[in-house]
Amino acid sequence: MRIAQIAPVATTIPPPKSGSVELMTSLLTEGLIERGHDVTLFATGDSNTKAKLHATFPHGYWHDEEMYPWEFYEMVNLSAACERAKDFDIIHYQAAYYPMSLAFTRLVKTPFVQTVHLQPDESQLKLWQHYAEANFVAISNCQRDAMRGLNVVGTIYHGIETDAFTFNPQPDDYLLFYGRFMPEKGVLEAIEIAKRLGVRLLMAAPDDPYYYEAIKPHVDGKFIEYVGEVDHAGRNELLGGALAMLYPVQVGEPFGLVLVEAMACGTPVLALDKGAVSEIIVNGVNGFRVNSLSEMVEVFSQIVKLDRAKVRSFAIEHFDTGRMVGDYVKIYERILGLSEK
Repeated sequence: MRIAQIAPVATTIPPPKSGSVELMTSLLTEGLIERGHDVTLFATGDSNTKAKLHATFPHGYWHDEEMYPWEFYEMVNLSAACERAKDFDIIHYQAAYYPMSLAFTRLVKTPFVQTVHLQPDESQLKLWQHYAEANFVAISNCQRDAMRGLNVVGTIYHGIETDAFTFNPQPDDYLLFYGRFMPEKGVLEAIEIAKRLGVRLLMAAPDDPYYYEAIKPHVDGKFIEYVGEVDHAGRNELLGGALAMLYPVQVGEPFGLVLVEAMACGTPVLALDKGAVSEIIVNGVNGFRVNSLSEMVEVFSQIVKLDRAKVRSFAIEHFDTGRMVGDYVKIYERILGLSEK
């Protein structure tokens, strides 16, 4: 198939550090090429890919404050693919923020599919339902259930290059919070859990105003430690060395890539049971999902006894890139009428 992959133009593909949407776009693109498909990636000029690269902008707006408003840069990148629509059998838009691609689905003859990487609220759904026939792929059943009135053609879990994560059978003595600093991620709750347990907590995330306002006062450099935003090598070391990943999210999310990344290193996850957590964590196998902070503290003694080799095996079986790429190929073929449902 001739496939157009439209990435966000916030940063390079793949991202140098954080950026789950950018990472998933990169892994899918490279995986499709390995399977023999003709892929054109619409992304920033500093992206690294084996695909044909169509770059309207040399770099992303995360790295250039003069690239404003960011929405227009995303629209121009999307429009570039639409202008070349006849060159492709299918166009896939990776919606980091919202599916602005919907506005083109009736104007372009080439079939569109959009993957949305957020959990929609009612106001978003009401707007998106103006294009109720458009093809959506959900990244979890939790997200799919929320996408009422839309044409969700399938659920495809994220996949990662599990071979790129180093298995660590002997963890260090710390818990880990890994992600972004915002109230919804539950970083203050992670600090509270660590204090209740009397176990050291490392926090890895980009700093932001919320960090300086709410998090930094708790950082003592010994018991509660901030290690900054890490690159891929640093990520593996941190994930693999943790006794457990803490995921006390306060708002349900449509997936949870950091959970899978931790599991690929053999590190179990201790999480609040919100959003798609129940689709990723099996109690007593790769971690525990509970309903309160008190329960998180109570099950800690059990989580450190889990077989870390089995935790990694679960990640390889269920969340490897190969499975994700294969699932997308089936979706593309079904949309194009190349296969049966």
